[in-house]
Amino acid sequence: MFFSTVATALFALPLFAQSAVATTCSRTYTVQEGEWCDTISAAHNVSTYQLAVVNSDKINKACTNLQAGSSICLGFQGEDCTTTHVVKAGDTCDGISNTYRINSTLLYHNNPQLTAECDNLYVGEVVCVQGDSAVSPLPDNSSMPAATIPPGAIPATPTKASSTPAPTPTPVPADDDDDDGDCDEEEEEEELPWCDELN
Repeated sequence: MFFSTVATALFALPLFAQSAVATTCSRTYTVQEGEWCDTISAAHNVSTYQLAVVNSDKINKACTNLQAGSSICLGFQGEDCTTTHVVKAGDTCDGISNTYRINSTLLYHNNPQLTAECDNLYVGEVVCVQGDSAVSPLPDNSSMPAATIPPGAIPATPTKASSTPAPTPTPVPADDDDDDGDCDEEEEEEELPWCDELN
């Protein structure tokens, strides 16, 4: 009995040590006046997802509670993506993968907030484009950060709904008792558009 308890404890020790290392902050930053999550991410090579995950106890989902002078973590030891890309208008997941010569599986692995369709990229978002696995796992009982485009953010690529042309307006019919199709003087005075063209 004693042996099995000791063996279990010794087996669990490396897992505990690994877990403790995974949550040790490797980089810290002091928030400055006027900054928000994406500007900090862009300036310090940390993905939007990673910044949210490693500070889930300090930064709210909308990143509206940053305080100047407060210290935040930029990455955990062993799970710190430092190769990033700031999303620009027109960017797609395939395009980003090709630019950085990483496969899309790795891009999605390191940026688990991205949808399979990659339709939630937004301008200014910072994504991890590192050539190896560098993802920080979600803390227990946490929801996925940045899984939707934040209010006021500009999508990197327009959606089908926003690129659909507006319907052609239906012309308002003229109130005309004399509906013979001819342009007489009375209808010309009402300035019907087709009368000017015919005369």
